[in-house]
Amino acid sequence: MNFRKSCRCRVSRAATSAVGRLHRQTPKRKQSARIRKCMCLPSNYALVKFPVVWSELRANQQLCDGAIRCAGDQVFPVHRVILSAVSPYFKALFTYSLKGGKTETTEVAINFVRGELFSLILDYAYTGTCNVNADNVEQLLPLADQFEVLGIVQLCCQFLLQELRPDNCLGILKFARHYFCRDLEKQGRKYVHHHFKRIMRESGEFKDLLCDELEAILSHDELNVKNEEIVFDAVRTWVESRLEERRPYLPRLLGCIRYGLMTHKYFVNNIAGWKLVDGDEACQKILLPVNAYLTERDSKQNGGEIDLRNSLTRPRVPYEILFAIGGWSTGSPTNFVETYDTRADRWFLSVSTDVTPRAYHGLCTLNNLIYMIGGYNGNEHFNTVRCFDPVTKEWQERACMYHARCYVSVCVHGGKIYALGGFNGRTRMSSGERYEPQKNQWEMIPAMHRQRSDASAAVLHDRIYIAGGFNGQEILNSAEVFDVETSQWSNIRAMISPRSGVSLVAFRDSLYALGGFSGVARLSSGERYTPNHSDQWHEVSEMFSPRSNFATAVLDDMIFVIGGYNGSSTVPYVECYDADYNEWYDASPMNLSRSGLSACVIGLANAREYSYLGKAQDLGQGQATSKSREKFGQPDEASAETNDIIAVDEEGIQWTRDESMYVVQELD
Repeated sequence: MNFRKSCRCRVSRAATSAVGRLHRQTPKRKQSARIRKCMCLPSNYALVKFPVVWSELRANQQLCDGAIRCAGDQVFPVHRVILSAVSPYFKALFTYSLKGGKTETTEVAINFVRGELFSLILDYAYTGTCNVNADNVEQLLPLADQFEVLGIVQLCCQFLLQELRPDNCLGILKFARHYFCRDLEKQGRKYVHHHFKRIMRESGEFKDLLCDELEAILSHDELNVKNEEIVFDAVRTWVESRLEERRPYLPRLLGCIRYGLMTHKYFVNNIAGWKLVDGDEACQKILLPVNAYLTERDSKQNGGEIDLRNSLTRPRVPYEILFAIGGWSTGSPTNFVETYDTRADRWFLSVSTDVTPRAYHGLCTLNNLIYMIGGYNGNEHFNTVRCFDPVTKEWQERACMYHARCYVSVCVHGGKIYALGGFNGRTRMSSGERYEPQKNQWEMIPAMHRQRSDASAAVLHDRIYIAGGFNGQEILNSAEVFDVETSQWSNIRAMISPRSGVSLVAFRDSLYALGGFSGVARLSSGERYTPNHSDQWHEVSEMFSPRSNFATAVLDDMIFVIGGYNGSSTVPYVECYDADYNEWYDASPMNLSRSGLSACVIGLANAREYSYLGKAQDLGQGQATSKSREKFGQPDEASAETNDIIAVDEEGIQWTRDESMYVVQELD
């Protein structure tokens, strides 16, 4: 999506080689008219344990009562009952059940199958598993499918799912579709949507997509693209790779781009000015209304709410969701949770009754869960830990820390959560502890050199850094680094400015220390430290709003700063930093002014539930037009006009937008 560059005046801103070839040389197969349930990726999948004696009998060729003759006249002695137990195909052949109950046979010829492949099927029949690898999976899966050995089909699909990479996922997706592995196909499509930008760059199979396949990808709501410029780049790359052959498909693919989500300047300079569309009547028929819409949009001061029925402006679903939880607002702590949809640039507000209102706590993500650590509610300093599952939307208690900590610095390293420093209600602490989720236990780690509350920690290059804070007498500009291997803290170069209530963010190969309180004023300044290149801190562009005790998160390859205290009041303002251009841009403000809040970003399979499209769907809004539904190949999503209602929670509270804030109304 495109953020607004404030500039003080807020102007709009523009798996192995074999697996990679899975779709090639696959024989055509007639699709059955009967739809069968897909079992290639069962949710409760586990390897079957077979009696060891079966393998012993096979190895010694004892009690064998049948034989399988493969290509090259290679013969495998078998136990018919064991092979029949895993393969209805062989059961039917051995018993002649397909020939009116004639006498059973003891030998079956499958001259079209190589011995090494059939040996894998026997491995599974006698042991419950077999060796699936990149060299055999594309031959083994169709063979197991033909012989109805469901267990091997599952093993192959599990292997392919683990092998999904940007350079081979399109081939695996075609392979799964060809053999009707619908669960694998579904997961493959999700992978393509999520990693689309990398696939464009890294996959040699991208330019070999059929037009229908590319159109289905580009039209999908869940295509994970930061902006629609990426979609246009995909169209241009695909068409120009075989220009004369693919020029007729251009109008169809231009219809996949959501032009209302890009700037008018980019549209005019890059799309309308593209030589392939200039003078093409079919393309102009699509682009002329787009130009008129963008011109009208730019003439309006306020774009208003998003019309989900308009295919030009319908936002896509983000893969990652930003959560902002708790904080201090209007003189008291809160248990409010706001989620941010970066594609629609919208915040959604809810109340978590399962969490005690608190501020100045830590927040982090680990194993697809959100952990809320320590904090303060105005009376009590907490050592408690709460854990939120954004899929089930349930909170649970976790083991308490050894010490109560508010103004705590929290980060994740090596699958463990670190809680450093903070204030326990009496003293500022130098101690730290870490949490192991598998054991649900905290353990103490060596203390820092300095007492630090209201500092901030981040992980970069496998090391933990902490900077700034308050030690009870002075605001600090010092910083330290913790080597997890040696369990030792070391001092590093001090920051340019002392900062309490600072946010330290690891982004790419640098650390960014942003905002904070210097002892005199709230800061809008920031500085960058790149340990592998320099021992110095360097100033970066200033934020538009000075702030301390705010939240930060990395989203869409940008650093977001959220809320905080500006020296006179708490603020809802949100900005994002583009490190490539060293510039800040405005994003939509939160619904609630808060300081002492924390934020995190998490990738979710159910991100749609937290998105603008999901919220509108819950309220019966955002129905795509018939033409859009036909093009997207998606079911109706409920319907009608987008109005000011944003969400209805479980208590029957209706959230609406009133100017720039969401307010609460009781439903009748």
